[in-house]
Amino acid sequence: MLKDYLSANKANFTDHTELRAQVNTNNRVVMLAGNMVGNTQSEKSGVSARVYRGGTYGFAGGAEYTPESVKSVLKAATENAVFMDANIKKGEPPLPKIENAPEKIGLKSPIFEDIPQSVLIDYARSLDEFIAKKYKNLASRTIVADALYIEKLLAVSDGADSHFFQPRSMVYAWLTAETSDGVPVELFKGFSHVGRFDEFFKNPKDLEQQLDELYKNLMDKRDGVYANAGLRTCVLHPDLAGMLSHEAVGHTVEADMVLGGSVAGPALGKQVASEMISMTDFAHTAFGKPCPLPIYVDDEGTPAEDAVLIENGILKGYMHNRESARHFGVKPQGNARAFEFSDEPLIRMRNTVIHPGKDKFDDLIASVDDGYFLVKTGNGQADSTGEFMFSVDLGYEIKNGKLGKAIRETTISGVAFEMLKTVDMISDDMAWEISGFCGKKQAMTTSMGGPALRCKMNIGGR
Repeated sequence: MLKDYLSANKANFTDHTELRAQVNTNNRVVMLAGNMVGNTQSEKSGVSARVYRGGTYGFAGGAEYTPESVKSVLKAATENAVFMDANIKKGEPPLPKIENAPEKIGLKSPIFEDIPQSVLIDYARSLDEFIAKKYKNLASRTIVADALYIEKLLAVSDGADSHFFQPRSMVYAWLTAETSDGVPVELFKGFSHVGRFDEFFKNPKDLEQQLDELYKNLMDKRDGVYANAGLRTCVLHPDLAGMLSHEAVGHTVEADMVLGGSVAGPALGKQVASEMISMTDFAHTAFGKPCPLPIYVDDEGTPAEDAVLIENGILKGYMHNRESARHFGVKPQGNARAFEFSDEPLIRMRNTVIHPGKDKFDDLIASVDDGYFLVKTGNGQADSTGEFMFSVDLGYEIKNGKLGKAIRETTISGVAFEMLKTVDMISDDMAWEISGFCGKKQAMTTSMGGPALRCKMNIGGR
């Protein structure tokens, strides 16, 4: 547990200042076809300071966390801010203060000791053996057991000081088979929880139902057919809908992207989606339940609140840090986040989802005469115009309201805001996905998700 060497330095803050100590611990084991090919333990820790003056920031960091190093880093960041202000001469006023912020936001769960690496090794090996024994016709299999723990201490000149701890435990499984003509096909499944690894991953048999489904999907894909290219009616699985909302919509409404010219800039207050679509970046509570990765205060000391992005199809707002919130004349809601001690906070998503609708999932499938159910996406890209292209690793035909054959890997493409305008059915349930990372300039833990959507989508073919 990090000792507080920060608070004693608050008397030396001259401008808006963020002083942050942080330690990221990551343990990982990789098994390939029964052989351990990766076994790593890493820790990145240190302290950083960021000082705002006249429209520029001075930043400094160091890998040593002692009372002396804190003073040194703070001094360097302050000197950097003075230098930047004197040379760039933006002449901006001080950042608005956060009103009525709590003095300190503490941990919501206790710190616990890390587990031995042997726990991850034993689990990965037993899961690999379980898969090898039960699932035949596999060409290869890869298992990853991963535990990431992030602890932060934050002291700020105004806003909320905080002590943050987020443990995330993950297991990833890749299964590979071959088609009759020897072409490899692969599917991936991530299992993730917030908490210590051995609290959730005890017996591989606990994952059996989900692994059964993964294996069935792989065998279906092995015998799959090619999709018919064109603009087609599609039902998007919640996982895929969540990924699209994050990549193709969420990034365009981050205020730094807006200031850089994203498509969301001139769209504020306008219809960007079907009236059925509402989308929120939740801070810590969504639909009356805790979010998968709750954020109570960001790394600028701003208490976290929900950021409403789209409401009934209308673009309502952006995600901000303090500086962009001042520019747009709105209240910051806690979206400035840094992944490691040496990173400066950037505007980032937290728990970003499309809201559930009123339709039953089975009715979405039944409503399609000739189209596709798109389940999983692999890699892809989206840009500030909202234009996207993603691979589809798993999908099925829909014929006369029923699921048909699986399809081979294909692609989907379009412009997010135009695609969302075609949504005409939304399922009344939803799913969260928390096993990945967002890669905007620096890694970041985020969660995304939503319901299943029926829409029009450009899909590739052979």
